[in-house]
Amino acid sequence: MIGNEREMLLDAFDSNWIAPLGPHVNAFEVEFAQRVGTKHAVALSSGTAAIHLALIIAGVEQGDTVITSSFTFAATANAITYAGATPIFIDSESMSWNLDPELVAVALEDGQQAGKLPKAVLAVDIVGQTADYERLQSVCARYGVPIIEDAAEALGASYQGRSAGQFGEMGCFSFNGNKIITTSGGGMLVTDREDWALQARFLATQARDPAPHYEHSHIGYNYRMSNLLAAIGRAQLENLNVHVENRRAIFNRYRDHLGKLPGIELMPEPEGWYSTRWLTILTIDPASFGATTTDVRLALEQENIEARPAWKPMHQQPIFANCKMYGGSVCERLFEQGLCLPSGTSLSEGQQMRVIGIIQSLQSS
Repeated sequence: MIGNEREMLLDAFDSNWIAPLGPHVNAFEVEFAQRVGTKHAVALSSGTAAIHLALIIAGVEQGDTVITSSFTFAATANAITYAGATPIFIDSESMSWNLDPELVAVALEDGQQAGKLPKAVLAVDIVGQTADYERLQSVCARYGVPIIEDAAEALGASYQGRSAGQFGEMGCFSFNGNKIITTSGGGMLVTDREDWALQARFLATQARDPAPHYEHSHIGYNYRMSNLLAAIGRAQLENLNVHVENRRAIFNRYRDHLGKLPGIELMPEPEGWYSTRWLTILTIDPASFGATTTDVRLALEQENIEARPAWKPMHQQPIFANCKMYGGSVCERLFEQGLCLPSGTSLSEGQQMRVIGIIQSLQSS
């Protein structure tokens, strides 16, 4: 909280527009769409809600399949199941750790040969870095399958000069407490299609038909954002660039002090990409470094510093064990060797240097 969050929150409170909705919600949607570069934005209760609604609007139904990344947080795959569909998981590519377009092409070709194409490709912008959308868009256009962009961690990122959130038929963002900006909890769906924005608002407010009484001809959801949370979001959005710059500075400090140690690699940023560096994840080759990721994590824990393993791929999760998977070696290595380091915007340089010093002390001489 570094800007006008308190003032805007009190403004919303004093106006008596608490919930549902209100003028801060309307303004947040307009300002967010302008910042991302889309025509419409719909403020929602979470990023997961945005993905769920995007899948419904894209026509995903019971019995369909949806392609997505295996190396992601569970919310992405969970939302696919909310729509009654089954995930098809795709390995990462080493260049950006994102969805591998070549494997997506194989999965789409298999679907076409079987007479049932996946209904959508849900591309995840991993830890604040976009997927390779030039290649993905080319592949998906070949089969007529729409892309939905899970940009939950990528607000402020760009790819070839365009902002994250612009690359699918719809884009989905999260304002959870650990994201680049926060409303304490919340999300946003963006799109260039007015009819889809209207449909999202309709479904997110319990799908109440226009009638003087409560009439419902569709299943709806309680997914809208409150006016209080939108007020915080507007103030946070004003300082988006500052938050991204802070995260990138944290990443760069880790890279400068740890990136040249034997066996340690940090997430690459290919030419044409601009990442938020939402999280700093490094990989450790124990044979070269002299310690495993578990050794490093436990050494940090002894100093009351939390670090976490990178995401366990979805195809290795018990709940998704029966889903189809293409590839797997890249994301499995990222899980086995990956470690998420303290990366929050409020992390001080002194705190970060403590983390760096502990890691350096574990390297074999």
